[in-house]
Amino acid sequence: MKPVFFPKRLLGVAAIALATLANPAVSEPRHAIAMAGDPALPPDFVSLPQVNPDAPKGGRIVFAQPGSFDSLNPYILKGRAPWGVRAHVFESLMGRSYDEPFTLYGLLAESIDTGPNREWVEFTLRPEARFSDGTPVTIEDVMWSYETLGTKGHPRYHRAWKQVEKMEQTGPRSVRFTFNSDNQELALLMGMRPILKKAQWEGRDFTVSGMDVVPIGSSPYVIDKVEPGRYISFRRNPDYWGKDVPFMRGQANLDEIRYDYYGDGDVVFEAFKAGEANVYREGNAAKWASQYDFPRVQSGEIVKSIIPHKRPSGIRGFVMNMRNPIFRDWRVRDAMIHAFNFEYINETITGGTQKRILSYFSNSVLGMSQGPAQGKVRALLEPYRDVLLPGALEGYAPPQGDGTERNRKGIAAALDLMEQAGWTVQDGVMKNAAGEPFTFEIVLSQGARETRQIIDLYLSALDRMGITPTVTVVDSAQYRERTNNYDFDMAYYRRGLSLSPGTEQRLYWSGEGIDKPGTRNWMGMDSPAADAMIDQLLTAGSQDDFRAAAKALDRVLTTGRYVIPLWFSDHSRLAHARQLRFPEHIPMYGDWLGFLPDTWWWEE
Repeated sequence: MKPVFFPKRLLGVAAIALATLANPAVSEPRHAIAMAGDPALPPDFVSLPQVNPDAPKGGRIVFAQPGSFDSLNPYILKGRAPWGVRAHVFESLMGRSYDEPFTLYGLLAESIDTGPNREWVEFTLRPEARFSDGTPVTIEDVMWSYETLGTKGHPRYHRAWKQVEKMEQTGPRSVRFTFNSDNQELALLMGMRPILKKAQWEGRDFTVSGMDVVPIGSSPYVIDKVEPGRYISFRRNPDYWGKDVPFMRGQANLDEIRYDYYGDGDVVFEAFKAGEANVYREGNAAKWASQYDFPRVQSGEIVKSIIPHKRPSGIRGFVMNMRNPIFRDWRVRDAMIHAFNFEYINETITGGTQKRILSYFSNSVLGMSQGPAQGKVRALLEPYRDVLLPGALEGYAPPQGDGTERNRKGIAAALDLMEQAGWTVQDGVMKNAAGEPFTFEIVLSQGARETRQIIDLYLSALDRMGITPTVTVVDSAQYRERTNNYDFDMAYYRRGLSLSPGTEQRLYWSGEGIDKPGTRNWMGMDSPAADAMIDQLLTAGSQDDFRAAAKALDRVLTTGRYVIPLWFSDHSRLAHARQLRFPEHIPMYGDWLGFLPDTWWWEE
């Protein structure tokens, strides 16, 4: 129902009564909004449950990072900006609590209001909101930021902006977005866009990458020192405007956050061992068990912490780019998965300690169940029976190797699938009927030692099939450039997924990404079934419907056989200085956005 407006001459009680009758679903501003149901925290909440509201201020945290950077603008496609700029310099109208599936609380905005069907959303700025230079955050800044990101920014912002029919200022501190599509998530997405200072960009081209513009944001941190490609340091602003905002209490406790960059991934761990960094995330369970006996651990200077989580596994592995014709046949992709000796590689690299990724949303309530699709899930998939790949309706499980290096059963199955697709071994080389060899390029990022070890083991299996791919290792900037433009045949691929999948799923899997650079659709998939399941996610009327849509999407993605899946962990392993502390209450997302370093503090 659309809002009803009356002439100014209609005043008094009668006019108010008439307005109420004309629009019984009167909305009112609120302190928070949840994707489904009600926010967990009341309007008078003091702080988020996953923080220590009395945490002391001070200390520093130093991260050792692989790679490099050449830009300070994280919101455009060009260049490579440090993650910290996006994470620590800018704020949004609403802040997300990672102890709930998808709930936002007021940050720059003091309130949020929506239409009865979320056909519009309105935000009211806090009067005290300020940029780090002391100037007020205005509605003009907000509107400029949204339009600029939606038209000139990174492609991840474009889709949501296209669904905004109208953006209008509705008061001195209020802005309303009216939507042109039925998407329940848009009201929340509009609350999560970074707010930039318009005056800083006047006379400048926002799309140009570089280091000459040091961005001004409204967050607790400002960029203090930076050396291109080497390090960047963020200093806590003692005059931060929002220190008393309930959402921010107990956050931004460290005086300095620094990122040091190293070209080689192996050097990163050595830098941590030597004391050049004071926190390190360990992704290898075997290494965690066997290589953390160095002096700083033995002396107690470094402690080891396990951080559990309840989020989906996501997908991590080697993606096959269907823009290369050889990977368009699902049987070829299936053969590549069968040839990958997961059990043997897992044992060799991690000591067999890691869990296999079974589907994109495994490890969560959104993951596909074993066996045939049933109930609402099957009803959603049935209309697409003719385009679904084997296993989507019947049930699917990844192939199991025999645990030996040769993996005869897996190789035999892979050869059979290749033959079905028109490829056979001729004179020791996999070829098609025209005698053309089956080969492709695997692109890897420099410094990713474990990834290269995995590929080396995989190459030995492919060699037994008469397949000899080319492995190209490039630096981090080149890797981003090539993957942004889909200039690869196979590449290392990782996508974290949340408990509230929504509009971003289009950026990941929509057919628009086949030709449009910069999307997450590296595999080049164009699936009407996946698009339909995403539509169902965005319009689900109940939690049951939402979960059914996610489970159905999981089946489409998994049986698409686009990625050779690796492993995941249902917890994070963090080694850190003993003075770095974190709250007892761990958010459901665990070591994720909003956790480290946001809620940590330094205590002697």
